Amino acid sequence: MAAIRSVYRITGRINTGSTVVETLNRIADAVVEHAGFGAAVVNYLHPEGVYEAVAIAGSEEARAELLGVRYPAAEFDAHLAAADEWGQLRFLPHERHNDGIQSWIPAAPDGVDGIPEEERWHPLDALFAPLCAPDGSLVGVLSVDLPADGRRPGAFQRELLEMLAAQAGIAINNANLVEALRRERQHLEASEAAFRLAFNGAGTGMCMIGLEGADMTRLVRVNPALCELLGRDEDVLVSMRFGDFIHPDDFERSREVFAGGAGTIRDYEVRCVRGDGETIWISATMSVVAGSPAFAITQMQDITSRKATEADLVRRASRDPLTGLANREAVAEPLAAAIRRARTEQVISALFFCDLDDFKIVNDTLGHDAGDAVLVAVAQRLQSLVRPTDTVARLGGDEFVVLMGNVAAGDLGVLVDRLERAVCAPVTHQGQIMRVRVSVGVAVIDATVEDAGAALRAADRAMYLVKGGRHAGEVTRRVTAFGERSGAQGGMPLLRLARPETAQ
Repeated sequence: MAAIRSVYRITGRINTGSTVVETLNRIADAVVEHAGFGAAVVNYLHPEGVYEAVAIAGSEEARAELLGVRYPAAEFDAHLAAADEWGQLRFLPHERHNDGIQSWIPAAPDGVDGIPEEERWHPLDALFAPLCAPDGSLVGVLSVDLPADGRRPGAFQRELLEMLAAQAGIAINNANLVEALRRERQHLEASEAAFRLAFNGAGTGMCMIGLEGADMTRLVRVNPALCELLGRDEDVLVSMRFGDFIHPDDFERSREVFAGGAGTIRDYEVRCVRGDGETIWISATMSVVAGSPAFAITQMQDITSRKATEADLVRRASRDPLTGLANREAVAEPLAAAIRRARTEQVISALFFCDLDDFKIVNDTLGHDAGDAVLVAVAQRLQSLVRPTDTVARLGGDEFVVLMGNVAAGDLGVLVDRLERAVCAPVTHQGQIMRVRVSVGVAVIDATVEDAGAALRAADRAMYLVKGGRHAGEVTRRVTAFGERSGAQGGMPLLRLARPETAQ
């Protein structure tokens, strides 16, 4: 989750470089700091068709050996063509290492002997991420090395690197545009002809916004890319003010970007409403330009697909992929909320820790497909028993938890019985009828509970008391009474179990 959140932070950071070189260095630093690699090199593609290693982060040895090294584009592209395609990335295993391309070879890391050879990162392995402008043209290539865990990157780390590379390509393109505009202004005193050429030819949506008098926040000039982005003709856009196409829920936030004087650069992300009514996400950079009258130049990029990808990553990071339930990390928040309610409102909740019995027999005799079918069925049954405000999560393996709020101590036995009956019902898979049992331990969430971890540990201990007693033949599966606080370390309430002769 932290890695995903970092994408939001570094997107704005890498777009604020005042020069191409500064932007490239920010990209390299961001990859090392947030993507889990020990070294990163940004090879910038010059207009004359030559790659140059302009920015290097993470290793002074790599910097000393590679900084400023130039490669003809044809040779470097042929090098990439020999690599395996990992989505948008290119992986070149050490068996295909090319001695003809100057490279830095790190020492073999320590502590990797326990990693299987097919998963281990080799010092001669190489991973590249092409950096593309919004129009698809190549602006550079990012290469990374020294993955933090000593393994070849998995799917999640590769997808994170792809997201960073996509934003890096946009940032480099923006920096190229800004530097092009700056050079034109310095050498041609910002002649209208030079500006119009760069402005209208940009693949990124751009506009000039008035900042004084009657033109305040009005679009005074737009380029063809912006017309396409917002789905409106030029004559329509230049009759509008900036807020006219901003989504109503983002309008107040969008007004904040106009604060600040000449030289101010602001990056922001807002939703816009196109001419056809479609809502899109845009990433924009606004630069306030001194002049009479003053105006702002804004660059806009459609990031709707990126937002959808980020939302999907967040969802997958908090959900169990097999059952669709919340995972261990996601259950921490509702548990913490239940603890706060117990302390501030005296609302009692209960945490039911469910561990399947006989599940290993299903896996061993009928296979993992059958085991998965059981897990999915159990998840659906548990979910069907709770209210919308309750939480069902799979912690891993055959362990589930159910968090129910606002429960009475006298109802706990009934609730456990209901959970047991639902889980113990037969499951049919490919003509096979399977049954599993469940051991349920309960922790009561009241004002004495310190944190979510303590609640989980207490429910886990209670579950093992049930499981152990069942195996010893000393207890039934029925919970008959609210139990004693002395039964658990730290005063955590447990449930007393009835012996067979006293069970009802």
